[in-house]
Amino acid sequence: MSFGFNPAPKPISRRLKPTTKQRGRITPEVYQGAMERSGGYCERCGKPGRQEYGTLQCAHLIRRRKIEVSTTVNDVAMLCGPSVNTGTCHNWIDYTREGREWAEQFREELYEKARLKEGR
Repeated sequence: MSFGFNPAPKPISRRLKPTTKQRGRITPEVYQGAMERSGGYCERCGKPGRQEYGTLQCAHLIRRRKIEVSTTVNDVAMLCGPSVNTGTCHNWIDYTREGREWAEQFREELYEKARLKEGR
């Protein structure tokens, strides 16, 4: 009787649904569309941003796990940042209840504008 190494075969299956990170990825097209919409200003407070200093950031308006397919221009906003600095709009929407409520309302307004634009 011999005891040899006899491993079970690995299953050959692939993930069917994209991961949360993949769905939440901000593509260059989405970033550019948000930047054009904002005109280089924070979409909450209206301060001008300087891209080379990172004062404007593309921020998710909803959590990545709630995005169903992929991130669109209507799921993000250009906000003054960085998000780790208190007092910035990006930090405000990420870490306060009022900020999350504002972000949700702003996202609804963006989708409503898109629906009206399509319905012309």
